[in-house]
Amino acid sequence: MRHATKVAAVIAAAALGLAACGSDTPDATPGAGNTGTGGAPAAEQLKVGMAYDVGGRGDQSFNDAAAAGLDKAKAELNLDSKEAVAQNGEAESAREERLQQLIDAGYTNIVAVGFAYAQSVAKVATENPDVKFALIDSTDAKGDNIENVTFAEHEGSFLVGAAAALKTKTNVIGFVGGVETPLIKKFEAGFITGAKAVKPDIDIKVQYLTQPPDFSGFGDVAKGKAAAEGMYQANADIVYHAAGGSGGGVFQAAKAANKLAIGVDSDQALTADAAVRDVILTSMIKKVDVGVYDFIKSIADDKFTAGEKSFDLEAGGVDYSTTGGKIDDIKAQLDDYKQKIISGEITVPTTP
Repeated sequence: MRHATKVAAVIAAAALGLAACGSDTPDATPGAGNTGTGGAPAAEQLKVGMAYDVGGRGDQSFNDAAAAGLDKAKAELNLDSKEAVAQNGEAESAREERLQQLIDAGYTNIVAVGFAYAQSVAKVATENPDVKFALIDSTDAKGDNIENVTFAEHEGSFLVGAAAALKTKTNVIGFVGGVETPLIKKFEAGFITGAKAVKPDIDIKVQYLTQPPDFSGFGDVAKGKAAAEGMYQANADIVYHAAGGSGGGVFQAAKAANKLAIGVDSDQALTADAAVRDVILTSMIKKVDVGVYDFIKSIADDKFTAGEKSFDLEAGGVDYSTTGGKIDDIKAQLDDYKQKIISGEITVPTTP
């Protein structure tokens, strides 16, 4: 009985998450229609469900990048959308239920934001063959109705690693990963390789906030702050995070220590809390918004294709930001590294 009650509670929580995260426009409810083009009936609209990872819209990083792609599609296409978000510590059944609830509500084009949805997408996509899915950051679920949207995080991380090495004054830098998974290890690998390309003897501190299946490391500001504080106290003067919403804590620690940090996924010198933006040296931009928008546009144009769609440095899928002007003096060097990666002269590893 206790087991049955727990399962019911998880499913109820998933339902509440779906209800709470629907489109914020007054008419964007199933059947009401959020036309975006002035009056087309709901039946003619493209209906897209967005299932965010932990942190959801407002994390100033990964999820917000995905949200930007959805927002662009809503602005340009005849689109009705509904949003839902994962919760820390939830069971796999909750993710499956979230996806199925979006489908049952009529949102038959689904964006699953993050590799943690892979198992759920594999199951739900098989059970709903007429529904199209975009799975961000994973190829672990494949099918005729699944597009796998991936990025060359290691290539973009190489560039910010090089930037950190060029800018450090202590020869000590740090990397904070949200959850120790193969995907986040790609960020670490690129960062280390880029830094050592500049300074082979540089000291690089590495810490992960949680281990799978605990994905709370992507949404725990306190843990992010504590990890970065330890690195700054150990003489690091620049810390790069690949930790989603936990990165806010890294920025807070940098501010308090009068040191620098590097953002991820979005240009965080524009998206982070205003009080900490001035500590952001650069950000590794991962254009999840482009991947999400391209998926939605392909459906609108009846050009959906299943399989992997990879966005690398050459395709403009990853890059580094220059907001704030802190790396203007080294931009030529970073662009030289960029061209060497694109040409194949430099091959960036995907594991440390």
